Amino acid sequence: MSVWNPENVVDVAESIGITSLNRDVIDHLARDVEFRMSQVLEEALKFMRHAKRTTLTTQDISQALRLLEVEPLYGYESTRPLRFGEASIGPGQPLFYVEDEEVDFEKLINAPLPKVPREISFTAHWLAVEGVQPSIPQNPTQADQRNQELSAKGPGANSTLAAVSGNDNVSVKPLVKHVLSKELQLYFERICSAILDDSNDEYRAAAFASLRTDPGLHQLIPYFVQFVADKVTHHLRSLFILTQTLLENPSLYLAPYVPSIVPSVLTCLIGKHLGSPSLDGTTTHFALRDYSASLLSSIARKYGPSSSTLKPRIARSCLKHFLDSHKPLGTHYGAVLGLTMIAGADGVRELILPNLKAYDAVLQEAVRDDARAEEAGYVIDAIKKALDMLGEDHAELRGALGEVLASRMD
Repeated sequence: MSVWNPENVVDVAESIGITSLNRDVIDHLARDVEFRMSQVLEEALKFMRHAKRTTLTTQDISQALRLLEVEPLYGYESTRPLRFGEASIGPGQPLFYVEDEEVDFEKLINAPLPKVPREISFTAHWLAVEGVQPSIPQNPTQADQRNQELSAKGPGANSTLAAVSGNDNVSVKPLVKHVLSKELQLYFERICSAILDDSNDEYRAAAFASLRTDPGLHQLIPYFVQFVADKVTHHLRSLFILTQTLLENPSLYLAPYVPSIVPSVLTCLIGKHLGSPSLDGTTTHFALRDYSASLLSSIARKYGPSSSTLKPRIARSCLKHFLDSHKPLGTHYGAVLGLTMIAGADGVRELILPNLKAYDAVLQEAVRDDARAEEAGYVIDAIKKALDMLGEDHAELRGALGEVLASRMD
């Protein structure tokens, strides 16, 4: 039994001159028409779903017919909704038809021709060349960038700037926040309180052990990095151990956060004042600088191959502070350590040796000052270590060269 009315098949057959059809043929044709229509509708519904729509359009039917290699319908591509009229051909037999809109030929002839659509084409252009945006029509101009800077960035943005840019009435969606589970929030609070608690060593050791081995801390990495940056000047050693434990955790991927970690470590390496001299002593900060240099060296060794600018930036900062005679001797000490551990023997040869003659005047003045003589001794020891590294490098080079010459002579 077919859903499609077999009488429709008879009407179509009579319209083309076929007056007698076998009943079985009529039934088969009705079932075939039903199958073909369901096939077209299924394909049309696919186009509708892919277009994220809930209303089936005539264009979906045309695309489905084209996919099934059937000649599409013509005359139903209008975007305007069709208006159906009703006519009665007898009692209880309404007939619906599409009302044709009357067209005034005079207005149609005198109407201006529509613009010729542009052909679809693709062009390529540079968004930026070595970090500089070229001034081409495809890129935003400086005026556009200025307007973007003036536009409101959120619900709490400056209303004056928004009014100047004409965007004071624009509704801005709030920024997507990084959502942490309650368990992670509680874990972060407990870890931070344990690290800052100097009175309970066992509690703090358990916190460091958890950070060193726990594999589920990926979402908390930016929070720990920000915590170190905020508290580094108050709890130096504890926060350094926190940074080291995060680096030692094999389950964490810290490469994207290295640019945020390095400034905190550099602050403790070449900072002017570390800790309190009245409480910790005048030379205690040198041990902290040693620890900072070691931590910075491990960071550069682990993440230097993946970031070509990491070591040069650290070396540039250390060299700048080493050449500044107005900086305290503690800063010079940290700068020499940083250059020695980051740049190695080549850095000592290229960066420290050429500047030792000019730096000798600073050292001589510090040695003659009784208040700074002890700190000057630390700086001299750091320079000696750097020169010893250079000597070891020369010895290795000399030994390798001797082996090459010996092999040539054999």
